[in-house]
Amino acid sequence: SCCRRDLCAEPADAMLLHLPLIVGCAWTHRTLPIRTHAVSRSTTAVADGASNAATRAAVRMAATTSDAIIPKSVLFGNPEYASPIISPDGVLLAYLRPDEGVLNVWCRTVGASDDRVITKDRYRGIRQAFWAEDSKTLLYMQDDGGDENFHLWGIDATTPSSAARDLTPFPGAKAQNVVTNKRFPDQLLVGINKRDPTQFDMYRCTLATGELTLDTENPGGVLGWGTEDESFEVREAIVMNPADSSTTVRVRDSAGDEWRDLVTFPYGEEGNMVEFARDGKSVLALSTLGRETQALVRLDATTGAELETIAYDPKSNTAGILLDDDTKEVRAVSFNYARTERRFFDKELEADFRALEAAAPGGAEVSIASRTRDEQTWIVAFRRDDGPTEYAVYDKEAGGTVSPLFVSQPALLEYRLAKMEDVRITARDGLELVAYLTRADSDAPTPLVLLVHGGPWARDGWGFNAMAQWMANRGYAVLQVNYRGSSGYGKSFLHKGDKQWGVGDMQHDLSDAVAWAVKEGIAREDRVCIFGGSYGGYATLAGMTFTPELYACGVDIVGPSNIKTLLDSIPPYWGPLRNDMLLKIGDVDNDADFNQKISPLFHVDKIRAPLLIGQGANDPRVKQAEADQIAFSMAAKRIPVEYVLYPDEGHGFARPANRIDFNGRTEEFLAKHLGGRAEAFEPPEGATATFPLETRSFEYEPAQVVY
Repeated sequence: SCCRRDLCAEPADAMLLHLPLIVGCAWTHRTLPIRTHAVSRSTTAVADGASNAATRAAVRMAATTSDAIIPKSVLFGNPEYASPIISPDGVLLAYLRPDEGVLNVWCRTVGASDDRVITKDRYRGIRQAFWAEDSKTLLYMQDDGGDENFHLWGIDATTPSSAARDLTPFPGAKAQNVVTNKRFPDQLLVGINKRDPTQFDMYRCTLATGELTLDTENPGGVLGWGTEDESFEVREAIVMNPADSSTTVRVRDSAGDEWRDLVTFPYGEEGNMVEFARDGKSVLALSTLGRETQALVRLDATTGAELETIAYDPKSNTAGILLDDDTKEVRAVSFNYARTERRFFDKELEADFRALEAAAPGGAEVSIASRTRDEQTWIVAFRRDDGPTEYAVYDKEAGGTVSPLFVSQPALLEYRLAKMEDVRITARDGLELVAYLTRADSDAPTPLVLLVHGGPWARDGWGFNAMAQWMANRGYAVLQVNYRGSSGYGKSFLHKGDKQWGVGDMQHDLSDAVAWAVKEGIAREDRVCIFGGSYGGYATLAGMTFTPELYACGVDIVGPSNIKTLLDSIPPYWGPLRNDMLLKIGDVDNDADFNQKISPLFHVDKIRAPLLIGQGANDPRVKQAEADQIAFSMAAKRIPVEYVLYPDEGHGFARPANRIDFNGRTEEFLAKHLGGRAEAFEPPEGATATFPLETRSFEYEPAQVVY
């Protein structure tokens, strides 16, 4: 089912979860200045560092991380191992690992040491892979230079000479909504927007030949599709009404029957379908109807009437669901207010998790990375806040033995890392906010980085965070706040963020978090940086313009500066979501004054502190123009700004060389303006940083032409 959320799918690879997130254009080529020398800190900053050496040495006595500088290459380079997935038949183990410095898919026979690289990506790297149900075809997604037009690729992992095949070979189209089924191991279903760029039809793919046939055409407005397992027919659809932003679950009794509306969630409510029951008489769904948070419920498959509330938490949405693959009975449900909590409906499964928790490193959270079809062999992830993810094999057939598999980034084990605390902050109107604090010093206040998550309809969570560890090691406390409008805390909390961007309560929550950190003796009031990507980048620009007295500097990555131009340039397949975004943000289409009020571009004159901007030229969500317009406006007014553009990146920086490059520049920037430590910086080989403010020409060829 397209909407099923499984405990197996909880993210374990924190090393891969950098900035997720906003589209290139047809450009005219111009020669670009490429900086090849190291960025120099100002003489003032260097002198300041020397004069305060004794003080910093004393402060490090209570430091939460190693005295040694943890290299950026260790924190932000490729993981040594990631995303292990065992084949459904238990014969092969696939995982991600660098080959010639680029992440690729590797494979080994379970119980053997015949590790071999399967794919041959030589530039961008592969970040998501999974098995087809035939247990020999590995599937993976890849886009072009960050344009997010992902294609679905397949390769035979059992044949050494096999070449990868593009299963969705349509230029400019995007593949998503991939569904496999153990009862039909030679097939898969995939959504592609090749017929109409604004919507996705479902195609059936024969794995042996790669043949695609149209299975279900999108009648308009369908955002996602799901299947009934026994028949492997597309029988559920999630539809958004652009007129009122209500969401409707539609179902049909077979592929030949008419669709009918099962349940509608008006704007302000949250819900989704999870799975058809085995008997076909009911469905499992998530719903806030009649309650504050998303509960797991059972609905009548004909009328949509609620028959049963299966699991509910008054403070947290249902976060994960594990079903029996055959009976469709609920085995476990998870919630996450601040940390993951599970409720078990299956005693055997509960015993399995208790055994794994006992075997895990102290304080680690356990999740299932993958399992065999017979569920006798599990690949499990032990995720903690102060160390890399560790993977193990749980062998139920051998009596529940837990055997180490590998560590995602073993080089991190050489360093002492900071703990992440989940804390509560009370906003000015009394609303409780969950936040995550990573201290640089356990005793004394330090400079603070307010790290704002993107979305904004997303959330931060507990666990290893490379950005937080990096900053703590350099001398900065890090505070990550789930401000109102964040997801996971129910409908009221989410919609308290409506029309509260920039000058409203969403930004006030961030300001209140800074005040809390100062009051609690965590942060130095005069040394606070606001830092974020996507919406977090917008919040950075808003903080710099609307509350400039709070921040000594800011770092904006792929953040929008003008909300009207942002929405005017969203990808075509976001069309059905536009009205929903207007209801959440405010009507910038018809109210120019409101757009000007919340868009930082119109308030550049208020900026008092230096700003660093990072942008991907191929970003399909937040176009390059969003960075260009505010950077050039600031430069024209002689307000301190640095602007780095990567022509082969999109919404965030996927290539390690570019991540390390931008973070190196960020580290120098923070050291200069906050006074922390910095690793010596030289632009890494392969980085593609360009500097639009240093050239008279600002148009670039798309990455697929240049590279």
